[in-house]
Amino acid sequence: MVQSFGRRSFARFVFGGATLACADTMAQSYPSKPIRLIIGFPPGGGADAVARPIAEALSKQLGQAVIVDNKPGGGTTIAATAAATAPADGYTLFMHNSSHLGTLQAIYKQFKHQPSDFTPISRWTSAPLLLAVSINSGIQNVPDLIKRAKSMPGKLNYASSGVGGGTHLPGLLFTKAAGVDIVHVPYKGGAQALQGVASDETQLTFATPPSALPLAKANKLKIIAVTSATRSPIFPDLPTVAEGGVRGYEYSFWFGLFGPSGLPAPIVQRLFEASQAVLRDPELVNRIVASGNDVSPSKTSAEFATWALEDGVRQTKLALEAGAASGQ
Repeated sequence: MVQSFGRRSFARFVFGGATLACADTMAQSYPSKPIRLIIGFPPGGGADAVARPIAEALSKQLGQAVIVDNKPGGGTTIAATAAATAPADGYTLFMHNSSHLGTLQAIYKQFKHQPSDFTPISRWTSAPLLLAVSINSGIQNVPDLIKRAKSMPGKLNYASSGVGGGTHLPGLLFTKAAGVDIVHVPYKGGAQALQGVASDETQLTFATPPSALPLAKANKLKIIAVTSATRSPIFPDLPTVAEGGVRGYEYSFWFGLFGPSGLPAPIVQRLFEASQAVLRDPELVNRIVASGNDVSPSKTSAEFATWALEDGVRQTKLALEAGAASGQ
């Protein structure tokens, strides 16, 4: 049998069988130590409002601590690189959106990682972004903003969490779709960008609900619109940007769980099932919804992989059309 099968084929067969057996054994004992969950944003922002409660719930579900590791900087490229180059053993995971699946490659020339460098596991949440303006700006709605911007080209500024971040692209899309000249001011995170608006360093920003809502409730900034195509059931009284006169404008934001490339299928399934379990918990769902996000787990890991990649392609196209490629 060995002669007819071929020595190299036999070796590959034996090695492959051993690898599968090893993966199965690993999955059965997984996890046996704490798990690191990397996010590309600083503490205190919208990403934390999703990552930390879910990590806490997963810790209980998996029987091992899931520790959030904030790695801000480089438009989340630092975090994405750390995740892509980590061992594929399930002990380094990555919470992100679609930007590492295309947009970062378009914006940052030094970001060499491709979608194939990551293993999609499950979507966790989705939400519109909120268009927030400075209280002292006097801007009451989207038509006001457009009128002001057109009367003062290059004089208004919009803050973001950084070049290439999830709050940069909607601003770029807005300036193009509305035909206005508003200057981008990148900060080192969403919380800092919002503080810039609250302190009148900048006049507006597109922010995640968990980041913007506390400042709005404290009357430190004013939320004038949502970025979704239709009104959000979470914020039914807020008009959409499109309703304000920017025809066809739509941008939604989501977070999902990823691992490095080559993450064994049994571990992917273990993490997917754990995600499904915690996202059905009413207490966690209430915490997520209270932060302005909607719980939206994927049906399967395969479905999430297809959906995330398609969204990555779409976002990259939008970024290029909006002139986001900076050659950095």
